[in-house]
Amino acid sequence: MQAPFRPDSALVIKVSASPTQGERVGVAAPDIIVLHYTGMADAEGALARLVDPASEVSAHYFVHQDGRIIQLVPEARRAWHAGESSWQGESDINSRSIGIEIVNPGHDFGYPDFPDRQIKAVVALCRDIAARNKIRADRVLAHSDVAAMRKQDPGEKFPWQRLHRAGVGHWVKPTAIRKGPVLARGDRGEAVAALQTMLARFGYGVAVTGEYDETTAAVVGAFQRHFRPARVDRIADRSTLTTLTDLLAARPIIAA
Repeated sequence: MQAPFRPDSALVIKVSASPTQGERVGVAAPDIIVLHYTGMADAEGALARLVDPASEVSAHYFVHQDGRIIQLVPEARRAWHAGESSWQGESDINSRSIGIEIVNPGHDFGYPDFPDRQIKAVVALCRDIAARNKIRADRVLAHSDVAAMRKQDPGEKFPWQRLHRAGVGHWVKPTAIRKGPVLARGDRGEAVAALQTMLARFGYGVAVTGEYDETTAAVVGAFQRHFRPARVDRIADRSTLTTLTDLLAARPIIAA
């Protein structure tokens, strides 16, 4: 049994310590927040899995649908939530991040909307974590952003725009979807390489090959789930490309 600890946030109502944790490697403090959905049929089963040593998964925080927040791992410690992942060339996302599990059964169990009280709690928690750890807005990410080939959570129903209005995360209004030229699986050439260059510059783990392969399609889908959720089809249409361009232009300036 993992020893109890003092919660990092005053928003936490209970500590339920997970044994699946360790030392952060190569970083003094977290600089990313990763948002997940639990993806299980009920909250009780999801929480039990996150504190089960046999599961080898954990997160720092667990947000119930009614807004209650439980802390499972101290922020100073490394939780096991992101798995094989990358962002802006960094591969050990677990060491760099705070993981928040948001109770929602996900795509395999009907994928309902996220309740208002739950989103208010997520907003408050993210604001608190980001302020204490000085985490930039553009480093509040979806699990699917850092693991596009494997994950789709918290998914296209998650209200990123609402979070942004409350001061959490990076966002621009998506460009409207219109008919026009697209890039899709199997395409090759300079236009594909330019798309891959922009996605990699933004942070996604995609190589610049000039070929619209499965990895590129998965990354485009992850981008759409987060930033252009009206249509998630893994096809880079004009709306996707323009929204990506606008996000890059609006990203916070990083001091040298």
